[in-house]
Amino acid sequence: MRPLIGITAEHGDNQHGQPITRLTEAYSRAIAAAGAAPVLIPAVLDAAARQDLFGRLEAIVFSGGGDIQPRRYRSEYGDRLVGVQAARDELELDLLQMAIAKPKPFLGICRGCQLLNVGLGGTLYPDLPTEPGGPIKHDLPASERKVMAHDVKIEAGTRLAAILEEPVIGVNSHHHQGLNAIASALRVAGRAPDGLVEAVELPDHPFGLAVQWHPEWLTHQHWTCALFERFVAAAAGLH
Repeated sequence: MRPLIGITAEHGDNQHGQPITRLTEAYSRAIAAAGAAPVLIPAVLDAAARQDLFGRLEAIVFSGGGDIQPRRYRSEYGDRLVGVQAARDELELDLLQMAIAKPKPFLGICRGCQLLNVGLGGTLYPDLPTEPGGPIKHDLPASERKVMAHDVKIEAGTRLAAILEEPVIGVNSHHHQGLNAIASALRVAGRAPDGLVEAVELPDHPFGLAVQWHPEWLTHQHWTCALFERFVAAAAGLH
């Protein structure tokens, strides 16, 4: 039987002003191709419903999307914030704490990487284009999902290194925020050439890993397939 893997989703309005739950299909396709059954997790769930659903899932993907509320990482920054959704922050931070305490496999992608750091006490750069740093542009247009924006050096000895079996990989890049102070519980697993942390993992967890790029759009790369396959295997209890 295929493991059930929940994927967190955004909420918003359609062209008629009606509330909708939305998620780019690439996430579900990547999870299904790796051998699991994807289930969307809407932000409207109350605490009891979250716990009930969590108990039925084998793993969770914390997907990309809008910015996390600055107050969550002790920041007063308010300009250039994009798509802040308080209900989604609450849902995902609650599910993250459950997945750590249970423990249950989880994979963070883009916003999900930032969520993991914030959830464990780390901070973010609120807006990378206004921060001093290198020449790398991290916020490529959404139309360039499969463009390799820059390399990421994978840290030796990490879970991610064992999965990818590549010391350096090329990644896409669609984020204007990034990890700043890394939570003490996390281990850095990858960095961009400008030093920005691009992957973190939770040691001694069955599968607690997050990446800043969007692997769901890079399934033509063998190392991306390996990432999703190992995640699904962990969800199925095979590793």
